[in-house]
Amino acid sequence: MEVPPATSLSSETLAFRSSSVSSLQLFRPNLYKNHFKFKSFRNLSVRGSSAERSVVTLLDYGAGNVRSVRNAIRHLGFDIKDVQTPQDILNADRLIFPGVGAFAAAMDVLNKKGMAEALCTYIENDRPFLGICLGLQLLFESSEENGPVNGLGLIPGMVQRFDSSNGFRVPHIGWNALQIREDSEILEDVGNHHVYFVHSYRAIPSDKNKDWISSTSNYGDKFIASVKRGNVHAVQFHPEKSGDVGLSILRRFLNPKSQITKKPVEGKASKLAKRVIACLDVRTNDKGDLVVTKGDQYDVRENTKENEVRNLGKPVELAGQYYIDGADEISFLNITGFRDFPLGDLPMLQVLRYTSENVFVPLTVGGGIRDFTDANGRYYSSLEVASEYFRSGADKISIGSDAVYAAEDYLRTGVKIGKSSLEQISRVYGNQAVVVSIDPRRVYLKDPDDVEFKAVRVTNPGPNGEEFAWYQCTVNGGREGRPIGAYELAKAVEELGAGEILLNCIDCDGQGKGFDTDLIKLISDAVSIPVIASSGAGAVEHFSEVFRKTNASAALAAGIFHRKEVPIQSVKEHLFKEGIEVRM
Repeated sequence: MEVPPATSLSSETLAFRSSSVSSLQLFRPNLYKNHFKFKSFRNLSVRGSSAERSVVTLLDYGAGNVRSVRNAIRHLGFDIKDVQTPQDILNADRLIFPGVGAFAAAMDVLNKKGMAEALCTYIENDRPFLGICLGLQLLFESSEENGPVNGLGLIPGMVQRFDSSNGFRVPHIGWNALQIREDSEILEDVGNHHVYFVHSYRAIPSDKNKDWISSTSNYGDKFIASVKRGNVHAVQFHPEKSGDVGLSILRRFLNPKSQITKKPVEGKASKLAKRVIACLDVRTNDKGDLVVTKGDQYDVRENTKENEVRNLGKPVELAGQYYIDGADEISFLNITGFRDFPLGDLPMLQVLRYTSENVFVPLTVGGGIRDFTDANGRYYSSLEVASEYFRSGADKISIGSDAVYAAEDYLRTGVKIGKSSLEQISRVYGNQAVVVSIDPRRVYLKDPDDVEFKAVRVTNPGPNGEEFAWYQCTVNGGREGRPIGAYELAKAVEELGAGEILLNCIDCDGQGKGFDTDLIKLISDAVSIPVIASSGAGAVEHFSEVFRKTNASAALAAGIFHRKEVPIQSVKEHLFKEGIEVRM
């Protein structure tokens, strides 16, 4: 993880003028001073910078995907100045803090860089501020994440983990509705639209913080979705990932006097929506060009004399079109030939960078993310590989084969060693940033007791009338079976830190006959994290079927979207008519 270099500040260079105590200060107890040794700010001045009004100051402390926020700001016509010193915070005309990662790690960085006190001073002086996600949570007194850990102490209350005991899946991932209070200002154009959340911890409304709350949301219970006081705003959701609605929120913060020329049409959001995800399998073809392809049971070559790689379009263009068509997320699966040196995969990194410039929904990337050593003998950790993908625009990382090996080790020893790619990445970026992709193959059985793995009665009997099956996990793109079942793998990776499961099925891949609801129900009932159904969609009815018969949080498709057989909007219109909540 990269953080800006520490800067030595002398009292001679930093001049302070004492200002009157604002109403914000009344809510900031000195709790954090018991745990953090802040640099003295008695010589700091609070003043607006002389920079042009089109410049936005960004507090990026180096964790996670901040590229999307940068792209959204630039998309709206503003330039960016990065915070290098505490004085940069105090000089800002408008400050955006897109907090990513873990609460304790973020507070530690703010303290070590001498920026926590400057941030409090800036906010207490009612300067224009927008915190995003963790940038909201850090304003509270404390968090129980790896704690309790003291926060900035500006808003009363503790940030607590969602309660999964009531059947709600944690992390809270997806598009949810807001209950907006009057005078919310930057939320004026949201209306009844969904916005995108991805978090495991939240702040609860109380009598002590009620004057701060500008909106709430519901997920198991009511939690604070945004706060506002004077020029200070913070949101738990991600406006930079909430499409046109999110861009309107950013625009209202950056230029409050501007008139919104294109207001989003009125929505119908009432609760967490089921997600429809477009997946792009990306690889090089035989000419060396990067293309989107699609296999039938993982075979991506045409059944022709030339046996060429199936080419269904260019990845950046297709991703852009799917964003316009209403995809809730876009997933890139890198199946190209860079597996021996993932950081040398410049084409895929560029795909992420270019896509994130104009696509403002979440991006996931997977393929070859693991520890490796290059030809020169230099070792790279999976964390370094993932960090490069995050910096290039990914919001989530999908791990496949490496997660299988980690789960096997864990089930064999019962010990979490903390060194697997799954554990490393989730520890630094949070489990909400880690997806585990499971690629199982159906193995039919006469008797479920014939194997040590979890077996289920299948809807459609096997070729010899078998009524049961277990799902054997595979690695290396489905080419190698492993002695572990999908059920056992899912339970293990949840314990190791996965925040979401992408559940494929080799038997159904490319067949267009529907999702394997037996498999999806088995796994979605077994874990408390969100499950994405994948493989087999061929009609709009397959999406409503999987959502009605299983606890899947999302459904993913590829070929039917690439070939324009089933448009994304048709899927959503069908789900809406069936009474299933979707983002329209």
